[in-house]
This record gives sequence, structure tokens and C-alpha cells, in this order.
Amino acid sequence: MKLTGSEIVAEVLLEHGVDTVFGYPGGAALNIYDVLYKYSDKIKHVLTAHEQGAAHAADGYYRATGKTGVVIATSGPGATNLVTGIATAFMDSIPMVAITANVPDNLIGRDSFQEICITGVTLPITKHNFFVNRVEDLEDALREAFRIANSGRKGPVLVDITKDVTANLVEYKKQGPLPLYENPIATDEEIEEVAKMINESEKPVIYFGGGIVASDSIAELNELLEKGDIPATNTLMATGVLGYNNRRRLGMIGMHGTVAANKAIYNADLVLALGTRFSDRVALNPNKFASNAKKIQVDIDKSEINKNVFVHKSIISDVKNFLQRLIPLIEKKTRKEWLDTTLKWSKTPVEDTYYKGNLHPGDIVMTSCGMVDKKPIFVTDVGQHQMWAAQYLKNVKPVKFLTSGGLGTMGYSYGAAIGAQVGCPDKRVIQFVGDGSFHMNLNEACTAVSQNLPIITIIMNNGVLGMVYQWQTVFYDKRYSQTVLNRKTDFVKLAEAFGLKGYKAETLEEFEDVFEEALKQDGPVWIDCRIEELERVLPMIPNGGTIDDMIIN
Repeated sequence: MKLTGSEIVAEVLLEHGVDTVFGYPGGAALNIYDVLYKYSDKIKHVLTAHEQGAAHAADGYYRATGKTGVVIATSGPGATNLVTGIATAFMDSIPMVAITANVPDNLIGRDSFQEICITGVTLPITKHNFFVNRVEDLEDALREAFRIANSGRKGPVLVDITKDVTANLVEYKKQGPLPLYENPIATDEEIEEVAKMINESEKPVIYFGGGIVASDSIAELNELLEKGDIPATNTLMATGVLGYNNRRRLGMIGMHGTVAANKAIYNADLVLALGTRFSDRVALNPNKFASNAKKIQVDIDKSEINKNVFVHKSIISDVKNFLQRLIPLIEKKTRKEWLDTTLKWSKTPVEDTYYKGNLHPGDIVMTSCGMVDKKPIFVTDVGQHQMWAAQYLKNVKPVKFLTSGGLGTMGYSYGAAIGAQVGCPDKRVIQFVGDGSFHMNLNEACTAVSQNLPIITIIMNNGVLGMVYQWQTVFYDKRYSQTVLNRKTDFVKLAEAFGLKGYKAETLEEFEDVFEEALKQDGPVWIDCRIEELERVLPMIPNGGTIDDMIIN
């Protein structure tokens, strides 16, 4: 059966179970979009306001559904507009297939209209990329893209296709997805050694990251914590994995982590790191991180071993396989004294700057958790509100928490929320965003309205670039250089202009009332929450600091 290159794109997507894509058309991509019109009964295309929003939507779609995100863009600026979204996915190990159309092959290298070497641009921020200028190579490249994106440490792959290839005919043979490359696994000897170290430990701590989510190992993690009676701390990327009422949950670790989490790490005699890379936001002083403990690192990516923190034992392995084989060797015991100590640390008073008559960020997050009507998916942008969301997320059961952890992409949340809501129409997507971040991505409101997505967007509006403003307050003698926004945006009126509901809240009572109203709406809602500009994210450990430098008031 002979098909055009564009028809092959659609058929290979269907081979891989793809029924939803995100993107934005353009001249070089016209053939692909013409075929998507013909395949519209099988593949839903979500048109965003901007290609960056489409890339973030594909990212959020995967994080919410577990299905590979696909984004399509045209050549030149269409392709370069994907770069931030691809880099975000790369830093957070998110499988995404980005398909870009380029100018015809005979115009490549001639500085043609809207020509860019997007494979060269994205080489450092993709697991792999393909430049396809022969139609005979197209289906193999696309299938390999899905395999690479989902094998080992997941990540984005880009396939750039010249326009002539999208029109040319070639023989096509339907296939299924290629088998994933085998994951590395630990040896029996390594498993036995780790089990022995845990069983002999008096003050162990499990430190886990996004690899627990990526490997679908939440059940195994809980089993290990319960059997060994071991406290656990998580990175930002693993927020929501443990329920708030789990007595072994210490909360987030690192710069804005809890007192209990950071103290436990510095007092532990053994730290088992699962699917995490000791980032600079966790190990702020790598030479002193968990200095009293033997450190074991289990990660699927060997390049992350000993990169930031030296460990005593490293294991290159799929985390799920590792835990399934480790748990039977762990002795069931009670570590009451150690758990009681961590509980005592969790009660360390941290000053909350509650300003009389104002709405506190913690109240916003906790109220949202308590009132949400369906199984929620929480999405954040980047900044103070992101940390408050992670700190005050009082979920009883594990929940999805979507955020840009590695790249810290301001402007991430609306696209990601759209992808999550498209992928999970039966769930409620709650988006937390600061007014600074929101000005970077609010154009995607037209997408949320067009798709009639019931996303509740909670804007923590303090009129400043909060996180940088906080650093200027603490470390720069209050020299507020370009962080006081002085913007006059009326989010309620702007919401109405976009065709959605907008509310404003200045007190907790007002927020409870408008959030209840928001839950009744069928489409998107914005809630403009006015918070005090001097609100701080605490605790806080400065760069290069240790637990001794923690600021709690």
C-alpha cells in the first residue's frame, strides 16, 4: 500500500495508540495538517495559541495519562517556539515526540523562508533527533522516536521532516510499536548488599524523586516504607506521591524543604536515593549532604551516578525492578525511636507571615485540596506559588502533581494544565500560578475556552516576581531591581474578554465562596487571589548552605 509521507505520520501515530496531538499549522506543515483533517475521526488535534503552549500541553498530557505526548509544528519559528517545551521535558525526563516540518530538501541550507536547522538547535535538549529528507526513511524514524522516548530514562525525541517528504509516495507496511530497549537491572549480589545495609541501619531515610513516578513504583515504595518502618523525603518532582497522613512522610527536601526532611537527611546513618539525582536544589552543599550517612543511589541513568554527590554504593537499575526484588529481603521491624525523632522535628515552628485581613498562600492551597470535587490533578508554574503548593498540598491519597522541576520554566502551567485536562476529562485540574508567571502564558486561555476545559486557575497575585523579590529582600538589602511589576491587569475583566469566568478573592472566606462557584462551572475559571507581597517561602536554605543555615523566621 502506497501512502504519502503525511499519511505515514498519521498511520504511525495510530500504531502507537496516539489519539491526541497538540500543535499549530504552517506552510511547511500543510501536507501533514491536510492529512490530519482526513484523520480527524481517529486523531484529535488540539490547536493552542502558541507552539510553546502546545509543547507544554504534550508534556502535561503524558504526566497526567502516562501516554507519550505528541506535538506538531511547522518550520522556522514554529519549530524554535517548541524549544523551551522540549527542554522542559528533557530536564524532567518526559517522553515526548516532537514532529516538525521543514522546507523542501532542495531548499535546505539556502537560508530559505522559515528554514532553521532545528535538529542542530535541539541536539543538546533531546534524547535523539532525526532529520528525514527521504520518504523511505520516515516510518522507521518515527517508530524509533517512540521507542527511544520511552526506553530507559525517558525523554523527548524530535523528528524533522522536509516538506517534499510529506508529499512523496512510498510503500507502507503497517507494524506495531518497536519493543523498548531493555532497562538495566541490579545484580542479586547488589540487592543483597543493599538489603543488608538497610537491615543493619538504625536511622535510615529513603530519599526519592521523579524516577518513582516514571517507573510506576509508588506501591513498591509504600511497601518498603511500611515493612522497614523507614521515614521518607521527596524531591519537588515526587510531590503528591505519599499521602499527607502517612506517618513516615517527611515532606519535601532541599532549599525550601521541611525542617524534618532536611534534619533527617543530616542525621541519618543511611540514605537510600531512589530515582533521583541529588540536584543543586536538594544538595545545596554537596560535600556536606548527608555527611553522617552511607549513601546508596539507584538510578536508571548511569550518567547521574556520582555527578553531584559522591555515594558509597551506586546501582544502575530500573527502580521498580530493584524494589520488587529488594522488599522480600528487608526485615520487618519497628524503628519507633527514629520515627518519633523525625515527628518531633516536623513540629518545629516555622514562621508564617500571616498578614491580618489578607489571604495566605497556604490557606489557598489547603482549601483547594479540601474542597476539590473530583480526583484532582495539581499543576503549578514556577516561583513562590510552586513551593507553597508543594509545601501545603494536604492530599490524603497520592495525587498527580505537574510542575517544571529541572528547567524551572515560567509559563509552563497553562499549557500543561490543558494537556492534563484533555487527557483526563473525568478529573479536575487545579492550576496554581503567580501573576508574573501567568503573564507569560495566559494567551492559552483561548485554548481552554475553545476546548471547554474546566481548569480552575488560581492566580497568587502579589504584584511582584515573588521568588526573586524574596531573595532581594534577604540577600540584596531590599534593592528591588525589576521585580516590582506595577501592572494594572484586571484578571476578572480579562477573563471575561477571553470568554471565561473570572473571580477575585482577598480573604479566605471570599476564596471559599468563589472556589465553590468555580467547581460548578463547565468551562475554565480564573480566581485572582490577592496576597501580600512580603509573604515568604519558608523554610529556606541559601545556596551552598546546610541545615545549620536554614531560615525559619
